[in-house]
Amino acid sequence: MPSLEHSLERSLTPAELDLFRSLTTPRKIQDFLDTVKYEPEYFNRAPLRVLRERTAHCLDGALFAAAALQRIGHPPLVIDLLPEPLVDDDHVLAIFQQNGAYGAVAKSNFTGLRYREPVFRTRRELVMSYFEDFFNSRGQKTLRAYTAPLNLAAFDALRWETDDAAADLIEARLKELRQFPVLTPAMIRDLSPVDRGKLEAGLLGADRAGLFKPGIA
Repeated sequence: MPSLEHSLERSLTPAELDLFRSLTTPRKIQDFLDTVKYEPEYFNRAPLRVLRERTAHCLDGALFAAAALQRIGHPPLVIDLLPEPLVDDDHVLAIFQQNGAYGAVAKSNFTGLRYREPVFRTRRELVMSYFEDFFNSRGQKTLRAYTAPLNLAAFDALRWETDDAAADLIEARLKELRQFPVLTPAMIRDLSPVDRGKLEAGLLGADRAGLFKPGIA
């Protein structure tokens, strides 16, 4: 659990603290994030702002989940799922281990890119569980790599749980991490498009303003 004076719990009102402490399992953390409005505006939020304003995009959601996972005994770890450039957004997960297996908590505009039960033996297995659901609004399957995990404890002195500016630095650090490709060039050439039913299901309830526009930097 965090011990620095700027920890998230020390910044909360009694009602906020009760809510935060009610998130006692990874699934409950995900359930909370699922009630939070997806925010397409490109502004990075610390967990404190996510809790108070109930808005988040994927990085915001992963940071909040990491803070909540830390409170229940997990290290605050995030990884970034990386797409083909100019084709899709990246996607940040808060990952955890339970009974020796990996799971994840995440906020996404796509229905298939959120929670994963802790049943995956390796981080790569966990990442590949997102492959078929990692597509853009044109139905292109876009996952190409993932990063090494980033332990957010390294940002404790920057008050990452409460200071929005730290979220910007975390985003920059994610771009510097070692990357692990998941497909060969031959695999990429042979990929089939997502079928219409799966595309519609993935976009169910999506905020269309927050969808990546392929080909636009």
